[in-house]
Amino acid sequence: MTARRHRFGMGVLATGVAGALGAAGLAGLAMAQGKPESLLPPGFDDPAPAPSPRQSSQPRPGQNQPPAQGQQPPAQPGAAAVPGAAIDPASLPPLPAISREDLARLPSLEQLENMSTEELDQLLGLKPRSDMPAGAQRALTRVGVLAVDEGGLPPVALANQSDKLVRAVLAGTQGPLVSRWGHILLRRALASRLAAPLGMDPAEFAALRVGVLNRLGEFALARAVVQDIDTANWSPALTQEALGAYLGSGDITGACPAVRLQGSQRQDGEWVMWQAICNAYAGESALAATQLDRALFRGAAPRVDVLLARRFAGAAGRGNRGVNIEWQGVDDLNPWRFGLANAVGEPLPGGLLDNALKARGGAYYARSGALLPMLPAAQRAAFAGRAAREGIMSADAMVDLYAEVYADPAASGDPDTHAAALREAYLATDPADRIAAMQRLWADGAKLGGGDGYGARVLTAYAAARIPAAAENAGAAGDLIAAMLAAGLDRNAGRWRTVVEEGSMGWALIALTATDTAAIGQGGVEKFMGDDASDEQRKSAFLVAGLAGLGKLTEGDAGALASDLGVDLARKTRWTAVISRAAEVGNPALVTLLAGLGMQGTSWSQMTPLHLYHITAALTRVGLVAEARMIAAEAVARG
Repeated sequence: MTARRHRFGMGVLATGVAGALGAAGLAGLAMAQGKPESLLPPGFDDPAPAPSPRQSSQPRPGQNQPPAQGQQPPAQPGAAAVPGAAIDPASLPPLPAISREDLARLPSLEQLENMSTEELDQLLGLKPRSDMPAGAQRALTRVGVLAVDEGGLPPVALANQSDKLVRAVLAGTQGPLVSRWGHILLRRALASRLAAPLGMDPAEFAALRVGVLNRLGEFALARAVVQDIDTANWSPALTQEALGAYLGSGDITGACPAVRLQGSQRQDGEWVMWQAICNAYAGESALAATQLDRALFRGAAPRVDVLLARRFAGAAGRGNRGVNIEWQGVDDLNPWRFGLANAVGEPLPGGLLDNALKARGGAYYARSGALLPMLPAAQRAAFAGRAAREGIMSADAMVDLYAEVYADPAASGDPDTHAAALREAYLATDPADRIAAMQRLWADGAKLGGGDGYGARVLTAYAAARIPAAAENAGAAGDLIAAMLAAGLDRNAGRWRTVVEEGSMGWALIALTATDTAAIGQGGVEKFMGDDASDEQRKSAFLVAGLAGLGKLTEGDAGALASDLGVDLARKTRWTAVISRAAEVGNPALVTLLAGLGMQGTSWSQMTPLHLYHITAALTRVGLVAEARMIAAEAVARG
């Protein structure tokens, strides 16, 4: 028993030494100490020798033939080199040449230590080009999320168009649009499954469309469009627009597949912070901490931006360092600070957000904040009015939001007051009380989102549709109909046709949105013009332009009425020529993009009757007559 223990100990020693010296050292040690006793059962020590192949009585051709003089014997497959045999250097394959440029491109030891596993795989050629299996990769022939049967525009509508024209139109649309319904129509076109124009790279086409969606505040839809493209096919421009979409929608980690796939293709501070965050959520917390520490030390990004990234990365599960966000000395807000602070629940200094909302470009924060799911309903309500009047939020979404506010016991201030008024507008027994509640909301429209208060019309659209179309309610008919049409409730508005007086606001809105094609006489329009108190009779000019574009005024009546208002509907510009030509060839996608280009602005005072006329006429001609009617009615209601 003692001898067996002794031999077992020597066996362990031999194993340990073998791990350090290799198989040759183990063999030498074994011969020095003598053959140890095996611990394996009988039969496992030496396997039975393999049977030798049957020898043929006659040698095969070439078998056992001596090699020719000066010729090396042929190598046998799997045969080891004979020890001591001379090797001809000329028979060895040449070594690959390595230039100084190749050596200079090799990363240093410090760079290797700081690389993530994704970057190391890419360096060694182990990383696949795409993060999608070959059978699941998607083509770029059509990109978008809205098919034709879902309301999308024809997929090949732009395929044969000039790439220069489409590029110029999309790049020139910097947003926002003056029209809520124009925004909704343009959003629909940008989200459609479209083929790229002839001569334009599909990734560039997608980047241009996503860029417009971002500028319109449609961050969630922009994110959906980029997700329809495999990240391996993202161009630098598309990557940048995608990061903006993920940041604006509050989905910080959603960008990580693309960020990790692209690795170190960028070195700017924003990209470094994205990389660190994505590395942290991939389980490489130590590497993420090192990257953020280095970014902070080197000043790759402002201190508060790096601290917010460190706080977010620390939430990945292994962050064991508390991060105190230091707002001292921070005088301005940017999308990174707004998105990351909301994502980690860090309160923004009161004056910082207020000043940002008032500054140029401050609308970004309202458009983003209105739909951020991590914000409480009362805080989102402060942003929702702008989002509603611009077309980002629907009437349904507005009602749901204020229902949350009403149910929140912690809600106070204007959002709570507006939620109570909206509830009364729906549930009051007397229609007069419901109208009074809506009128309070309309009067307080500036607090609901600023601008012209149209967000309050969107909020009350369905409540207005519940008011009986009766003579006793005719005094509020114009406002009620305008609220209904803000949500596209044209059938409900049409019930007031026999109640409204000819020449009134309600009559004008119904005349524009009615589905019949009967011509409108000059009498009602002239009466409307006589009662119009808007600046420069803008409402009347929009009414004439809209009726003419929809084909509800004869050419003679339209010309005479427009002349009385000092409007020349026959004037030609380069834009009117292009949109008219697009309508002539029946291209709804191009007409929509051109209409969006012509409706840019922050107020209807920036819109001209000439533009409205050509937009409604072109949309009607390509089959988008419902959208044309809504845009024309909105122009009169808000003009």
